[in-house]
Amino acid sequence: MRLFEPLRERDFALLWAGTLVSLLGDGIYLVALPFAVLDLDGSATDLALVGFGWSLGMVGFLLLGGLAADRYDKRHQLLVADVVRLAAVAAIGGLSLGGVLEIWHLLVLGFVFGAGEGLSGPAMSAIVPELVPAEGLVQANALQGSLRPIALRFAGPALGGVAVALFDTGGALILDAVTFGISIACLLAMGARVPVHEGEHEPLRAQLREAARFVKTQTWLWATLVMAAVSLLFFLGPLEVLVPIRIDDELGGGASDFGIVLAAAGIGATIGTAALGHFGMPRREISALYGFWGIAGFCLIGYAFAQEVWQLVLFSFAFGLFEGAGNPIWSTLMQVRVPVALRGRVSSLDWLVSVGLTPVSFALTGPLAAAMGPAAVLCMAGLVAGGFTVSALFVIPGLRAENGGIARANAAAAAARAKPPQPPMSEPMSSANAG
Repeated sequence: MRLFEPLRERDFALLWAGTLVSLLGDGIYLVALPFAVLDLDGSATDLALVGFGWSLGMVGFLLLGGLAADRYDKRHQLLVADVVRLAAVAAIGGLSLGGVLEIWHLLVLGFVFGAGEGLSGPAMSAIVPELVPAEGLVQANALQGSLRPIALRFAGPALGGVAVALFDTGGALILDAVTFGISIACLLAMGARVPVHEGEHEPLRAQLREAARFVKTQTWLWATLVMAAVSLLFFLGPLEVLVPIRIDDELGGGASDFGIVLAAAGIGATIGTAALGHFGMPRREISALYGFWGIAGFCLIGYAFAQEVWQLVLFSFAFGLFEGAGNPIWSTLMQVRVPVALRGRVSSLDWLVSVGLTPVSFALTGPLAAAMGPAAVLCMAGLVAGGFTVSALFVIPGLRAENGGIARANAAAAAARAKPPQPPMSEPMSSANAG
């Protein structure tokens, strides 16, 4: 039950509830959007083009999102991000219901949706330490981490498969828009946050240089960003584009089967994240992080060789399990080891470097799948993503020496709390008082 302790904090509980509902909608979006493309007789290249637009919008607005998160009320930034995404997904749903939706609409509105994600990500990462005490961060991140797969990969896709069957893709996307409205209501009920960055009047370039200098001094940070950038370059496009293509073209499935595959990843991620939240941070957190994420990358090889939908379900579960176990470790590292005044900007650099190559990933996936076939591309993606992640732990100098940083920080904080208060130096005791 330690996992649920952060919900005692009112504003965190409101953020958690709003995020839960909007992630349910995102799960619907994950199912409805690919099949909206396929309903238009779209190909793997068309799906990759839509993914390219989304990722380009997200990457383009990440730095702005990080700078704003350090200078302004993060709650207001989350509100703007939700409004932008609500407008984009409602427009797609309306065009679909009207029978006038085209691929270029999905490209443009996907870009807008991605821009909202770029504004949301850094603010969401930076606001959590303001809502819960430091000793509850691991549980808060694990709770957020388990929330995401439950909604985004399990309940949302399952609901999405049903919604597409009942209301077609347009109605399902309108339902997604409603979930953003509920998230907006929860954010409005939260208290205002106070910006903590003292240099808010510095030029933007100087603020970015300050964050970049910090990243360069932290081996655990820059190494993980490089690892994530390479891994996501190889596996995100194939994972998002080729799994629904394999289900639809090669395995004889449909939207409901794709929803089940995503749901399996959600169940696995929920179990992995909840276990991390219950047992706490591993003492060798860097090694554990790279190990978990490396195994998750190798699971994509199973996506390539699966011959039945149920086999995809098993590999999807394993992927979610190990990815979910690693995510709270990374979130806690970012919140504990990054100074408060830099969290928004460093978070935006984290997102930018990690996902900066994902437009390239989507752009390459379509042509590679046409030349090699979806299964071959998925196999290559798993080998490179998993192999690069595991090998980085042993190749990058000083990376394993960063293990134990959170345990040392927690021990120092505990020692500081246990230290008895000293008498004020400005009021020495007189001889009479001493007597």
